[in-house]
Amino acid sequence: MSLPIAVIAGIAAGAAALLVALVVVITLWCRARLRARRNRTSETGSSDPSTLVEWGKGGRSSSAPEHQGARHFPLEELAQATNNFSEANLVGAGSFGLVYKGLLLDGSVVAIKRRMGAPRHEFAEEVRRLSEISHRNIVTLIGYCQEGGLQMLVYEYSPNGNVCSHLYDTGKGSMTRLEFKQRLAIAIGAAKGLNHLHSLVHPLIHKNFKTSNVLVDENFIAKVADYGLVGLLRGYDDVGPSQGFTSSVYQDPEAHSVAQFSESSDVYSFGVFLLELITGREAARLAPPESRESLAHWLEAHFSSNELIDPRLGGGFTSEGMKEFVGLAFQCLNPSCRRRPKMRLVAVELDRILETEMSLTTIMGDGTAIITLGSQLFTS
Repeated sequence: MSLPIAVIAGIAAGAAALLVALVVVITLWCRARLRARRNRTSETGSSDPSTLVEWGKGGRSSSAPEHQGARHFPLEELAQATNNFSEANLVGAGSFGLVYKGLLLDGSVVAIKRRMGAPRHEFAEEVRRLSEISHRNIVTLIGYCQEGGLQMLVYEYSPNGNVCSHLYDTGKGSMTRLEFKQRLAIAIGAAKGLNHLHSLVHPLIHKNFKTSNVLVDENFIAKVADYGLVGLLRGYDDVGPSQGFTSSVYQDPEAHSVAQFSESSDVYSFGVFLLELITGREAARLAPPESRESLAHWLEAHFSSNELIDPRLGGGFTSEGMKEFVGLAFQCLNPSCRRRPKMRLVAVELDRILETEMSLTTIMGDGTAIITLGSQLFTS
């Protein structure tokens, strides 16, 4: 028995309406998913209130040009970007060689490190591996060049340079007066950067962490630089296994060669970095060479009269905050590598110290009860 035409037409219309509704629902769902993906934040781009990275400047932090893996740059492009590596574009020198500020064809400002070196397949492969590391507290490695007897590394550019230029009291007046909370925020950023390197599937030990390798962008977000350079410099005919990474005040006294470096060695170096944030001075100028094998004990002995606290801090910190900050530096500098905290725990503790400092100074104001006896810092 056949259905009436009117009934059939009604069923068809209903099916068509249902289909249209289904298409609309699917379309809206897809748009919502796309919007959620675009809005999703990550460690590389989100703003983390606990690090106080903005410091009244608003907006997002600087970011490296978007890229897929390590980009191979022709020598001609990098020469053009630096005005043929002119002295006017020279901004520094480091373990890898001279560092130039450059402007790429796409308008990106970059830092270009240049040294003499023959092309090597292993170099390119290691650069590709390092370029995959992405974190808001890590300086992004964008690409490389191996031409004309030169090897070059291209990084994102940090306009405020390294922490040294804002921290050390040169006696000539500093352009930036880093307050205690800012120093804490910088320490947090550096700690999170190091922790990210340690937490990779194949953990990466920095092996050359020091204050000059902590850069700050326009919002004073700290970014760890020069990670992986030890691996890039080792194995060349013209470069010894530890050239550019000779023994220094930052080096773990338990590590007597590059091969013995560990995550704990990075923690020790970070402790020296914290000491410099406390004093505002270079650690190499603080302790005589014979004291450096027991820098923690030296710190304890010299803190009793507050002589190590940077006088430029004035009363801009609380007794509790400074006590905990120095105590954490003391733990990182423990002569025994087994007793040093993991970098993850260091970052968590710094976050907690800053949060407490913020709450205390909000209630009582800066300069609340400056430490009078440093010996109290080391009593449990």
